Formats: sequence, structure tokens, C-alpha cells
Amino acid sequence: QVPVVQSGGGLVQPGGSLSLSCAAASGATFYDHAIAWFRHAPGKERERVSCLSSHVDTPYYADFVKGRFTISRDGAKKTVSLQMYNLTPEDPAIYYCATDRLDQTCSVYGAYEFGSWGQGAQVTVAS
Repeated sequence: QVPVVQSGGGLVQPGGSLSLSCAAASGATFYDHAIAWFRHAPGKERERVSCLSSHVDTPYYADFVKGRFTISRDGAKKTVSLQMYNLTPEDPAIYYCATDRLDQTCSVYGAYEFGSWGQGAQVTVAS
């Protein structure tokens, strides 16, 4: 499994923007790996936010972030970013990146199927 290290997140006002980054650690790459962003807010179920499949470039976005978040992967397949725009009071959570060697469309996989997880990053939206 590819170990990952997250960075980014923080505090922003409603309507603001933040970015998250997920880097493959120890010289590894995300080749042949699906990468997903999940979030977990207190008292709520963990949700898949967005993901990239290993062999398909079309990203998946949950309905509640469509048009506001953008997931991207660098050409070297070492970093995946999540750009978050127009953040709302419904977006605060701890955001996690997760990856595993999964070859189908990323949205079919449950969180339990991703074996490598980042340490999480807090996203707070407040006036």
C-alpha cells in the first residue's frame, strides 16, 4: 500500500476557498491506485466527497460538492489535490484522503476498501 501524507485545510469564512493535498510518501506513486477524499463531521456518517479512478480520468464528485470542489492529480502521480471553493457551513469536517490498488470506477468502492489513509485535515467554515 502507498503511504500518504496530507496537508492543507484550515479555517475560512463562508464562501471562501481552501485546498487539501495528498502526497504519496516514501518515494511511491499513485500508479494503478484509486484515490478518494472522504470527510467525517461530528455526529454524521463518513461521506465520500470525490475520487479519481486508477485507469479513468473522469473524476467522481458527491452531489453536495459538485461545481464547488475540484480533484486533480499531478502528472507524476505523486500528489492528489482537492480544491474547495464556495465553502458553506455544511462543509466543516475532518477530510481524509485514502488510496488503494483498485481497478474499477472509484465510486463503487466503500471506504473500507481503501487500505491506506492520510492523517486527516480539519476544515472549518465560520464567520
